[in-house]
Amino acid sequence: MRSLIMCLMLATASMTAATVASALPAQATTYVREVPVPVHYRTAKIEGLDIFYREAGPADAPVVLLLHGFPTSSHMFRNLIPLLADRYHVIAPDYPGYGQSASPDHSNFAYTFGGVANIVDRLLDHLAVESYAIYVMDYGAPVGYRLALKHPERVSALIIQNGNAYDEGLKEFWDPIKTYWSDGSKKSREALSGLVTLETTKFQYTDGMEDVSRISPDNWVHDQALLDRPGNKDIQLDMLYDYRTNLPLYPAFQSFFRERKPPTLIVWGKNDYIFPEAGAHPYLKDLPNAEIHILNSGHFLLEEKLDVAAPLINDFLDRNVAKK
Repeated sequence: MRSLIMCLMLATASMTAATVASALPAQATTYVREVPVPVHYRTAKIEGLDIFYREAGPADAPVVLLLHGFPTSSHMFRNLIPLLADRYHVIAPDYPGYGQSASPDHSNFAYTFGGVANIVDRLLDHLAVESYAIYVMDYGAPVGYRLALKHPERVSALIIQNGNAYDEGLKEFWDPIKTYWSDGSKKSREALSGLVTLETTKFQYTDGMEDVSRISPDNWVHDQALLDRPGNKDIQLDMLYDYRTNLPLYPAFQSFFRERKPPTLIVWGKNDYIFPEAGAHPYLKDLPNAEIHILNSGHFLLEEKLDVAAPLINDFLDRNVAKK
C-alpha cells in the first residue's frame, strides 16, 4: 500500500500545471488561480544607512512608490503590493527608524522629514527610478510632497490616503503636539509618550473601523515590537517635533498641485481621528479634477477596505499611468 501511495504522489508531482488543469472537471477549472507576483525584500546602503524596501513587479513597468505612515512601515502595504505588481513596478521603503531599516541613535542622526525625503530620493536614484506615481499616507504625505517639490517632473500621479496638506486637516488630536511645537519643552515632549504605547497603536488600527473583526491583531503586535526597541521612543518624538516643519510648506505643496495638476486619486477613511475627513476635501480647491472616495473606515483603511480600495487604485493607475 505504501508503495502504491508513493507512486501516486510522484506521478502527481510530475504533472505540469496545464496537465492538472486539464484533468479537472470542467466546472472546477474556475478554481485554478495564477501564482501571485513575488515580492522581494531588499536592503540598500543609502548615506551609510541600511534602508530596507519591498519591491515587486516588472522592472520596465511604471513605478508606483508607496510611502508609509506612523507608527508602521512598508508592512502596511504588504497586502496591496501583490495586487498592483502584475502591471506596475512597486517600491515601498522603510524610513530610517522604522520597520527593517537602520535605526541609529537619535543623538547621532537627525530624524527629520527633510532627511527622510532625502533618503527616499537617494534610494530612488540608487534604483535608477526617474518617474513615479506616489501613494502617500500619514507621514508619507509630507515625505512624498517634499519629493514632489524637489522633482516635480518625476511625479506621474498621486494617490492620497489620509495624508494631510491643509490646515483644516489638523484638529484636536494635534493639540498636545502643537503645544510641544510651540515650547519644545521636556514636559511637553514627555506628555506625548503615550503615542508610542500599545494602547495607542491598537487604537490607530481599530478606531473608526466599520468592522473591527477584519483588522488583524498582527498589525499592532508587529508595530509595537519595533516601537519598543531601545531608543525608538526618542526617534518617534523627534519626528513628531519635526512635523511642525511641514506646515510652512503647505503653500508650496498646494502650489505644486495647482501648477502641475498630477492625476490624483483620494481614498480616505472618513472616521480617522488623526487625519479626519476635513483634510480630504481642501485638495479639491487645488486639484479640482481629483477623484475622491470617502470610505466608511478609519486611519489604516487598507486593513479593512482593501477589497474596495484596491480596485479603485488599479482602475486609476490603469487610466493614468499604465503603458499604452
